[in-house]
Amino acid sequence: MTPDLKNLELFLRVARLGAIGRAGAEFGLSSTNASQRIQALERELGVKLFHRSTRVVTLTQDGEILRDYAERILNDVEDLRNVLSRDQGQASGLLRVTASATFAETHIIPFIPEFHRSHPQVQMDLNLTDQVLDIVALGIDLAFRIGELAPSSLLAQKIDDNPMTLVAHPDYLAERGVPQTPADLADHTCLALGEARSWRFLGPDGQEHRVQINSSLRSNFGAAIGAWVGAGVGIGVASLWKAAPGLQAGKIVRVLPDYTYLPKMDIWAVRPPGRRMPARVKVFLDFISTRIRATNEELYGACLRAGKTC
Repeated sequence: MTPDLKNLELFLRVARLGAIGRAGAEFGLSSTNASQRIQALERELGVKLFHRSTRVVTLTQDGEILRDYAERILNDVEDLRNVLSRDQGQASGLLRVTASATFAETHIIPFIPEFHRSHPQVQMDLNLTDQVLDIVALGIDLAFRIGELAPSSLLAQKIDDNPMTLVAHPDYLAERGVPQTPADLADHTCLALGEARSWRFLGPDGQEHRVQINSSLRSNFGAAIGAWVGAGVGIGVASLWKAAPGLQAGKIVRVLPDYTYLPKMDIWAVRPPGRRMPARVKVFLDFISTRIRATNEELYGACLRAGKTC
């Protein structure tokens, strides 16, 4: 049994619109013909794909399973067409992307309308989460990750540096004192991101320093750390692109600016292994990589130039 590709395309459109008639019209089909095609697909697969009512149709559990497979099948077919035609400029199909919400808010989301206008045949599914997803199992084309990458068969491409810095509210430092060395952090409230129990730094003398942190508050969400720093609760770690606006406004200040936070937390684009890069992935990756680097330059470029501080 091999489902007709056109029926799979119609099925996906019905799933997105929640209406068989509207989806059928986009394919030049009457409501009756569209219904017949969906029924034929259900007979082929031996399952019910939709719950039907007079107003809307919704996916059954089997329909949700087919949706994921159908999207992968149709994307693979589109990839094959691109490979055979050698026309990598004709980008189309569903592009699945994942990134953290905080990063995407400034580095990805603002540029999607521009990309969509240039490549209207590419549909995008943007999944924002701080969890590290299994992109192979979930059929995700591209993931943006920050920090050290665990060993895997995934294909990784560095997009840009991502310098980190310690920050605190001026009032907190006025009350508790300004740390002069990493060892001084033992006397401060350090706001931990995730499961971190210690911080590492490379000193101006080239020596590495590791300190245990006194963390009465911790979160896996970077925005929470930023909010607590802004409230004067303690010292936190932040990406310079995230901290730069607050630093430039004087709302927060850098702590131990002569020490480099370790490990390096570079920005990476990660994609599934063993496949030629589909046109839709290539054009988006080329596009968004340029925008990410430009955004970083705008946000913190002045902080890294000689004679300039935030």
